[in-house]
Amino acid sequence: MDVKFIGIFNEKKSAISSRWLDAMIASYPNDNSGFLMNQKDRFANPVGYTFTIGIEGIIEVLVKGEDFSESVSFLEDIIKVRAIQDFTPAKAMAFVFQLKTIVREELGKEIRQNQIYDALLDFESKIDDLALTAFDIYVKYREQIYELRTDELKRMTFSLLKKANLMSEIPDQEFEHKDQK
Repeated sequence: MDVKFIGIFNEKKSAISSRWLDAMIASYPNDNSGFLMNQKDRFANPVGYTFTIGIEGIIEVLVKGEDFSESVSFLEDIIKVRAIQDFTPAKAMAFVFQLKTIVREELGKEIRQNQIYDALLDFESKIDDLALTAFDIYVKYREQIYELRTDELKRMTFSLLKKANLMSEIPDQEFEHKDQK
């Protein structure tokens, strides 16, 4: 990645991280977003803490140009939280793409002055790769959630049928295929 771009980015990294966190928290209802924004204690606000640490870790990996396998744990922690909440997939993943807008707004003047548009495009390409990785993680956790819900429904149904004496043991022979005899 372009050395000038990295230098400029590092100068504004704190502002970019802060704005990205604000954008992510703004996706929550007002009563939750105030708490997520103001409560900094790890134990009183584990979601806000997870987002803060995750954003910082992801940005470090993006700037260093490292493989996303290094940042998957940061990203995975954020996505786990967003996957269990009542967001549409688009809303749950929107925070990744918001980083592009934030970077352009924060670094726009310096990018124009230094003519480092290619470096910006490279960085945005890394954000796109991050989004694809994030979506894979999101789908994995949503599948787990649906499997858990399905298993719970099966257990509840079995329990209800058993209590109503509607369950009976079916001999294994009834399940054998005719060709197996």
